[in-house]
Amino acid sequence: MITGKTGASRSRVALVATCLAILAAGGAGYWYWTQGPNPAHAARPAARAAAPVNVATAARQDIPLYLTGLGTVQASFTIAIHSQVDGKLQEVLFTEGQQVKKGDVLARIDPRLFQAALDQAKAKKAQDQAQLISAQKDLARSKTLVVQNITSQQIVDQQQGKVDQLKASVDADEAAIQTAQTQLDYTTIAAPSDGRIGVRLVDPGNIVHASDQGALATLVLTRPSAVLFTLPARFLDDVRDAMARGPVEVTAFDQDNRRSLATGKLLLIDNQIDQATSTIRLKAMFPNEDDRLWPGEFVNARVLLETKTGVVAIPSPAVQRGPQGLFAWVVSPSNTAVPRPIEVGPTAGDLTIVTSGLNVGDRVVTDGQYKLQRDAPVAVSAPPVAGAGRNS
Repeated sequence: MITGKTGASRSRVALVATCLAILAAGGAGYWYWTQGPNPAHAARPAARAAAPVNVATAARQDIPLYLTGLGTVQASFTIAIHSQVDGKLQEVLFTEGQQVKKGDVLARIDPRLFQAALDQAKAKKAQDQAQLISAQKDLARSKTLVVQNITSQQIVDQQQGKVDQLKASVDADEAAIQTAQTQLDYTTIAAPSDGRIGVRLVDPGNIVHASDQGALATLVLTRPSAVLFTLPARFLDDVRDAMARGPVEVTAFDQDNRRSLATGKLLLIDNQIDQATSTIRLKAMFPNEDDRLWPGEFVNARVLLETKTGVVAIPSPAVQRGPQGLFAWVVSPSNTAVPRPIEVGPTAGDLTIVTSGLNVGDRVVTDGQYKLQRDAPVAVSAPPVAGAGRNS
């Protein structure tokens, strides 16, 4: 009885296993039929990812062309104030750093010796004039007597010689008076020009001499001021052409080339090229009414050669160089990148003039070119904001 039940159980297990195997084979066949060999269900390759780039639009605008050279500020006049006579410096009447006018009294030297010399010269002239008057009267009497044959012609000639001699003495006295007056005037030291006085180098009470090497002070005229600067010699013809068209504007910037200090006009080009450095020297004049330019200061002089009007310009980073020459990546309306050959003109700041190859409104890639291929899709991203930082 037990043996019969066990056999029946084994038969039922075998039947269930057979049914499960049939179902598994059917499922596998269905998957194979729907997913396996059917080309419509084959795996598709992944789409190419879009490259992130920054773009700018080619625009028509007016572009000024500049040349910039390093230069130094020079005063129109630099005058060392010296004494022209020997004597004791009696007083100094200027304040260091003061703006003075031509003729303003700066200092005085003890005038007493020079006043005495002037008085002596005047007294000598008065003495000679008195003698001249007496000699002229004697000459007149002698001429009357010679007519009456009372005296000889020789006496008349002697009297005439004496008169002429005294006239010459009076003229010499007049010259001596002028010399003494000039020496006396030199005891008052006046400003020979408008300008700013510098540091006082000699104090009152010191003995000064006309032969002293050191100056009492220095006077500089800074209104107007000049800037002497250099440019590469290859730009000589460009500068000359600009000067032929009219006055050339020059702007002086500080050493960091950030702050505009003054605007003036180009005065001249030096008469020769420095062959050692292959540069030319130029000089520009500035009114400098606000004293923004200081003598000896280093500045950057920016020369405006000309202004190109209505030209197509793009940011300079958009210009690329390849085996075939210059080109730019242009973003098509479908947002794909296409390299386009271009020809460029001068560069002004961050902009480059494009003479051919681009139209107004074309979008050019300014950053991310190294990721691009022809007809590659691109994703235009906003450029970073200047000065933006991260919070720590």
